[in-house]
Amino acid sequence: MEGLMMEFPLLVKTIMSHAERNHPQQEIVSVTADNPLHRYTFEECFSRVRKLANVFDKIGAGGDARIATLAWNDYRHMELYFSVSCSGRVCHTINPRLYTEQLIYIINHAVDEFIFTDIMFVELLEEIVVHCPQIKGCVIMSDAKHMPETTLPNPMCYETLLQDESDEHEWPELDENTAAVLCYTSGTTGKPKGVLYSHRSTVLHTYGQALPDTMGISALDCVFPIVPMFHVGAWGFPFAGTMVGTKFVMPGPSATLSEPKLLVDLINNEGVTISAGVPTVWLPILKYTEETGRHLKPLRKVAIGGSACPLSMMEEFRDLYGVQVVHAWGMTETNPLGAVNNHKPATVILRGEELDRHMQSAGRAIPGVQLKIVDDDGEELPWDGVAYGALKVRGPWVCATYFKLEEASDAHSEKGWFDTGDVATIDSEGFIRITDRTKDVIKSGGEWISSIELENIAMGNKAVAEAAVIGIHDPRWQERPLLVVVKSDGTEVEARELIHYFEGKVAKWWIPDDVVFVDEIPHTATGKISKLALRSMFADYTLPESAER
Repeated sequence: MEGLMMEFPLLVKTIMSHAERNHPQQEIVSVTADNPLHRYTFEECFSRVRKLANVFDKIGAGGDARIATLAWNDYRHMELYFSVSCSGRVCHTINPRLYTEQLIYIINHAVDEFIFTDIMFVELLEEIVVHCPQIKGCVIMSDAKHMPETTLPNPMCYETLLQDESDEHEWPELDENTAAVLCYTSGTTGKPKGVLYSHRSTVLHTYGQALPDTMGISALDCVFPIVPMFHVGAWGFPFAGTMVGTKFVMPGPSATLSEPKLLVDLINNEGVTISAGVPTVWLPILKYTEETGRHLKPLRKVAIGGSACPLSMMEEFRDLYGVQVVHAWGMTETNPLGAVNNHKPATVILRGEELDRHMQSAGRAIPGVQLKIVDDDGEELPWDGVAYGALKVRGPWVCATYFKLEEASDAHSEKGWFDTGDVATIDSEGFIRITDRTKDVIKSGGEWISSIELENIAMGNKAVAEAAVIGIHDPRWQERPLLVVVKSDGTEVEARELIHYFEGKVAKWWIPDDVVFVDEIPHTATGKISKLALRSMFADYTLPESAER
């Protein structure tokens, strides 16, 4: 027997129409290259969204064309998010931090027809598009006054295109499984792979993200997504915040490690309550507030993901500024949220070391996501917080296969499940502890050592600004851990001090055999520590023979 409910497809346009009808005067505040502080309302935004859809028709973008964006977080990028997807086209967000060869590959692989770019990426794009013959034109996201000289093919000015367009547009009736957004993985191993989100998956992810036990955002919040809109859709905040009617503050090109003052100004002046970003974004902000004595009073919650958040950072946010850190886990293939660390009755009562350990968990599955861990034979392991294995995931916003993949994906070898590449434990309350990436785990004497846990401990030392742990070949034990450290400014610490710092915190045989101090630890295009680059840097490194093991 079938239910007798209306057939109402889950489409991105329903998010937009709800926001325009119910929150027309809510603000979107942006920092852009041509305007230090642009303000307008949802009503004005969605009027321009309809104009932009008419522009697509006029410039000859196909009905299901891939429209690429090479842009920071601002109001024009928001307009593209909705106009491209709602018109039946596919919004392909490109990470400009990828290598040039990777950018050329993904633009050609996606068969993008048009690219919308910020001014600061014009020179980069000029290098790239000469290798992308299918590109019909490039739109520079600026007004006419700030248009640069360029060799881009068929260059167009965003504001000039919009100025004479009608804001009336009839959105097509789409099947909810129509593609909406295309994101590529960072390609740390092999070529980047495309993940093609549907309208259905995007809307369901949006509902899941807004839940109280996920991000808990509402119309009373002011959301400040520092995580870039080119990085897995700014973790879904542009859609979730729009749906519930939050005020948005978009940091534009200031969302870099070099402008903490501007970011802190925006938080305080605009009343930001919720923000999101990878750990490396918050390090200079916290350093700046500590040095200047400035506060973060409006801020109540920060979502941190992408890589493990150090306990010391969580404590600093909580103890100095009263800000809750929400540790989140996910990936491009999960649209991206898979788990969030919010309390349950069994965890809210924890104190001391038990609370510290819990805070470092990657969280529990959000409604709609199912998880399991399996051993080398594919057998499911118990949720006891002890057994660890390969973490697999499934759900309505988890990718079933990669876009135009030419060969079979090992990640989809078990039907109906996606292998995340993470090694994890899951406790009886459903909280995940990521112990490592499969390719990064350190095997010593047949036993596994978690590089992530060692990094978290090292970051608890005030002399450590950033830490990474990799496995170094050992003739007896197969691999042993090496700790790579960037010192905090104005501090001095010796290797033996840091090695002793681990005593009593982990098993003795887990303790790193040596410490190397560096000026900078390499990062991937998405801000994560690049273990691949570190292993290359220390490929010929020999551990000291005197190390105790």
